[in-house]
Amino acid sequence: MEYDIEKLVGEMDFTANELQKVGKNLLLTNHEIEVLDRYKINYQKCSNLKEVLFEVEEIISDMDIVEDDIESISQSISERDYYQNTNK
Repeated sequence: MEYDIEKLVGEMDFTANELQKVGKNLLLTNHEIEVLDRYKINYQKCSNLKEVLFEVEEIISDMDIVEDDIESISQSISERDYYQNTNK
């Protein structure tokens, strides 16, 4: 099977995973911000990732069918929170 590498690279969104500072202490990727905005989650009022996760989990608990995008950002935010706040 042959792949057109230039086409595949051209279709990739390299900015989706760039971290953006939100407020004083919060870092979210562009993709996470996009999904949070889509679900009207007010992440600007949150002071840490645990608060954002709480807001996301509330939305998920109200859903009949959980969409992949919100489940995916819940997992990525949870992992980042773990690594940032675990004593090594």
